[in-house]
Amino acid sequence: MGQQNAREFTQKIHRPEQSKMTLAEFLQSDMEGYEYVKGELIPMPAASAEHGIISARVFLRLGLYVRENKLGEVVTPDTGFQVGERVLKPDIAFISSAQLPDDLSKAFPVPPDLAVEIVSPSDAFRRVIEKAFAYLGSGTQMVWVIEPGSKTVIVYRSETDIKLLTREDTLTGEDVVEGFSCQVAQLFE
Repeated sequence: MGQQNAREFTQKIHRPEQSKMTLAEFLQSDMEGYEYVKGELIPMPAASAEHGIISARVFLRLGLYVRENKLGEVVTPDTGFQVGERVLKPDIAFISSAQLPDDLSKAFPVPPDLAVEIVSPSDAFRRVIEKAFAYLGSGTQMVWVIEPGSKTVIVYRSETDIKLLTREDTLTGEDVVEGFSCQVAQLFE
């Protein structure tokens, strides 16, 4: 197989046959590598090394805390959540024990209690904020938007309850992941 044919073959197996589908079709498709927004498939590009490192730091800290305290589950970005008429895949998410569905073989039918989005160089910041508000509008209680360039975390509780945390501040789970805390600086070291 020549280089051109190999590239075409790779694109065909990784690109969906249709770029528009219904929410029900997307949920049934078990399609990886995409989010579903307003009838469109949004490709999820591979994350940068920096993004992966920060994601791992948050996942380890939050995941260990949640597990030790039996609060629910912390999941990776491969996991889909139905957020209104969207299926989104936060970089990290916490779902409380009370919200865990019996059937874990499909995307979560509810939004996470906490969604964490890490801004990538390829992200349009406007799109990240749209996602934060979509989570909140569907019942997510808190969203952390981690911005590696400025080494900050923006904590969203609503469209009007927004806090900017710098390296000097402590990130907490507030009443969503009670008792969890870490220095913002630790996410970037």
